[in-house]
Amino acid sequence: MSIVTLLPFIVLIGAMFLMTRSAKKKQQAAQQMRNEMQPGTGVRTIGGMYATVKELHEDTVLLEVAPGVHAIYAKNAIGAVLADEEFNRILDGADPISGEDRPVVPDDVSSLTSADEAADKGAEAGKIDLGKAEADKEAEPAEKAEDAEAKKADESTDEAEAAKDGKKAGGADAK
Repeated sequence: MSIVTLLPFIVLIGAMFLMTRSAKKKQQAAQQMRNEMQPGTGVRTIGGMYATVKELHEDTVLLEVAPGVHAIYAKNAIGAVLADEEFNRILDGADPISGEDRPVVPDDVSSLTSADEAADKGAEAGKIDLGKAEADKEAEPAEKAEDAEAKKADESTDEAEAAKDGKKAGGADAK
């Protein structure tokens, strides 16, 4: 075999080696981060929950998710160990956007429409049209027809049963 035919395989093996090498480095960095945790450290789990480390064990960690509320997590579930400043900023709800740069969010939907539109809609507020009124009007004649057919069928069934009973009764009298 020549080197030209083996070249694609060599490139593939090299790429696999580099991918596994970088994955191993990421795993080692994550393991080192988890080993550096200490009680009192702020962490974020892989599910996005923020908590404070209370106790460390071999494979688990006891987290305080709220004052007096503790939960046991696997160490592998810790996604990030946070710096004290960042953890406190997140817990306190401190927002980096402040003052006039902060967008104004309305408290209710009425502020999103003009006053005239709100007044027009206010008159119709008691009614909610889901398109049922027209469908109900169209369905009424069909329902009445079905009811009439059902009554006719019941009447004819009752007549047939009465006729059978009469034949049986008449037959008994004839004997």
